[in-house]
Amino acid sequence: MSVKAQIEEKLTQSFQPTALTVVDESHLHAGHSGWQEGGETHFRVEITAPGFAEMSRVARHRAINQCLAEELAGKVHALAIRAEASI
Repeated sequence: MSVKAQIEEKLTQSFQPTALTVVDESHLHAGHSGWQEGGETHFRVEITAPGFAEMSRVARHRAINQCLAEELAGKVHALAIRAEASI
């Protein structure tokens, strides 16, 4: 399973998002720190979920980072996050 698919699966299971976009932006970081041949090192996540309604922006980011701790400790070098609450 690709890293992108793992991220999508974990975020879906943990947060039941109403919208989720995971973009591999590794190609934009070629030659920079953490970049590896083949990509899957730099991602952008945009997620909207009802559970974020009672959470601050920082708490949302912490929850996502905790959910993806295994990926962040492994191949993923950078994760840009936009997390919104469902209305």
